[in-house]
Amino acid sequence: QVQLVESGGGLVQPGGSLRLSCAASGFTLDDYAIGWFRQAPGKEREGVSCSPSADNRRYYSDSVKGRFAISRDDAKNTVYLQMNNLKPEDTAVYFCAAAPAIKYGTDWCSLFGSYHYWGQGTLVTVSS
Repeated sequence: QVQLVESGGGLVQPGGSLRLSCAASGFTLDDYAIGWFRQAPGKEREGVSCSPSADNRRYYSDSVKGRFAISRDDAKNTVYLQMNNLKPEDTAVYFCAAAPAIKYGTDWCSLFGSYHYWGQGTLVTVSS
């Protein structure tokens, strides 16, 4: 069964940090591009960061560049999103998503969708 499970969300004060995890089962993340997305109440889903399957480049939205970092642990079949200097506007449900490199290429990822598998999301609340 193909599954992505996010964890690590919670309540944090402005300026704090959280690390989100996205654990995959039923497929090998190394063969997939990974994207992190978020959706705040009343807003459209927004791409936050992405990582191609075999390319070391990482991509970030302007709103999180310099504060967030995406990384992979292939041995654990898990992807992480390290979030530092969090702001109240970062409050959202965060989702990870995966797309097969065999279809899109090993150097592809996108902040705008086209992913095949999605997790259920984890809530991040930034508030004092």
